[in-house]
Amino acid sequence: MAKTVRFHEIGGPEVMRLDDLETGEPGTGEVRIRVEAIGLNRAEAMFRRDQYIEPVRRLPARLGTEAAGVIEAVGEGVTGFAAGERVSVVPAFSQNDYGVYAERAIVPSAALVRRPANVDAVSGAAVWMPFITAYGSLVEVGGARAGDTVVMNAASSSVGLAAIQTANRIGATPVAVTRTAAKKDRLLKEGAAEVIVSEDEDVAARVLAITGGRGAEHILDAVAGPGVIDLARAVAPGGTLFLYGLLSGQPTPLPGRELGMPALSVRTFTLFEITKDAARLRRAEAFVGSGLRTGALQPVVDRTFTLDDIVAAHRHMESNTQFGKIVVTVGG
Repeated sequence: MAKTVRFHEIGGPEVMRLDDLETGEPGTGEVRIRVEAIGLNRAEAMFRRDQYIEPVRRLPARLGTEAAGVIEAVGEGVTGFAAGERVSVVPAFSQNDYGVYAERAIVPSAALVRRPANVDAVSGAAVWMPFITAYGSLVEVGGARAGDTVVMNAASSSVGLAAIQTANRIGATPVAVTRTAAKKDRLLKEGAAEVIVSEDEDVAARVLAITGGRGAEHILDAVAGPGVIDLARAVAPGGTLFLYGLLSGQPTPLPGRELGMPALSVRTFTLFEITKDAARLRRAEAFVGSGLRTGALQPVVDRTFTLDDIVAAHRHMESNTQFGKIVVTVGG
């Protein structure tokens, strides 16, 4: 039996329970892992509230798509992985089908990446989703290169911090946007070239000033909603505004007539574009893995909780006070 987090009704953090369940054996294309650490993601809170991009199909439901652990068993047809290997699980499946909030979990082998020797379980659970999102949007899809300017709002989130590091690694200039001044110094310490405090400053005006009037080639927007109109004013001609999160919960207009039909691209992005494409995932794994080995890329962990404290961990995630990734440890 393995402790497994499930929710039996839609709602806030309090609806999650720790149930003792049989894990079973992996099926074709699957592996069973002993989970050592779990990375929390806002998608899980949205799924729990049935506000995610896919609905909850059945209750009770599981949660979680990011983890680090050790393979215990492999199913038929699995190649390239064996029992005893240290791995990380990346989001590459629906929470309606699998969940890693547990002491043991069965996941598709296609959702595994190998953990570099110098990466412990907490870092292994914290690193992949943020950096695959940053690499995937900026480099794989956006073609970011040295000399570009990259702007990210919600900059103290795990993806925002990963985008700062990714931009620095490729020679681009990272400009962080944060709501209050409380996190400004920390963002500068983490590598932001400039920090814009949105409650005190005009974001578009500051970006244009920083870039000599050109604008940013890439903007990563975790919030969406009506604010995209103002962000679009800061995009360089031919640049891209990536919508990778929907934290505002409001309808998102398309910047057009009110801005004079600017020459920019507005596109949605989810890391599934990378993790569900084997070739793209290999490139992302190589980019992030090499950065981890050399120390050029490092996950920023806000704090850790134990699996027994999963409700408190989700309450902390929904408080919006964290800086970096929240990780839940499992077992000893």
